[in-house]
Amino acid sequence: MSFRTLATRVARRARTANLRHRSVTSIAPPTMLLSPSNYDQLRLFSSKPEESATTEEDTKTDSEAAEETAQGDDASNEQSGENLGELETEIKDLKDNLLRSLAEAENTRRIAKRDVDQARSFAISSFAKSLLDTSDNLTRALDAVPEELRHDHEGNPVLANLYEGISMTDDGLTKAFAKNGLKKFGAPGEKFDPNLHEALFEYPDPAGEPGNIGQVMKVGFMLNKRVIRPAEVGVVKSA
Repeated sequence: MSFRTLATRVARRARTANLRHRSVTSIAPPTMLLSPSNYDQLRLFSSKPEESATTEEDTKTDSEAAEETAQGDDASNEQSGENLGELETEIKDLKDNLLRSLAEAENTRRIAKRDVDQARSFAISSFAKSLLDTSDNLTRALDAVPEELRHDHEGNPVLANLYEGISMTDDGLTKAFAKNGLKKFGAPGEKFDPNLHEALFEYPDPAGEPGNIGQVMKVGFMLNKRVIRPAEVGVVKSA
């Protein structure tokens, strides 16, 4: 090989090496931009918008959640207030119903007690009425005996003893009546009362006061302050 040929090859290799060096050098800057430190800076720079967007989205989500929670609390409080009002109204109605029921129960108890007392008080009403005629007959028998002969044990001892026996019977019957709430009323001189007396007639009597009872045909009877028979009387009228 000649020297010229060898020189030509060396020159070619040198040019080839130079071209390779230039190619490597031309792509070196991008390689340098992607060095570890530059890559971290690039990654940090490129991630900031994403992180900012994420933060804004999270903030918006938290705000919406807080607003929804507040709205839910308000709705819950409003519902609780309505429920409380309904409960208070229901309690008031229950109290009113309870008081009304207690009042009705008390009235029922009072009425029942009154009915029982009246039934007990007037249970003998029919029996007492059946004895009134007997009392009237005893009174008539006593009135039929002349007053001067009622205690004439020497001149007419039989009649005097009979009178005393009838008188004792009448007194015993009157006491039995009184013991059971049955009392006589209606006597001459009493003021006429249409609630107690039945006027059979009127007559003038200078000795009597007009409007008063002058004569008694039948005495009246009252059982526990209730009239079971009015007194039959004659009333004095004005002359």
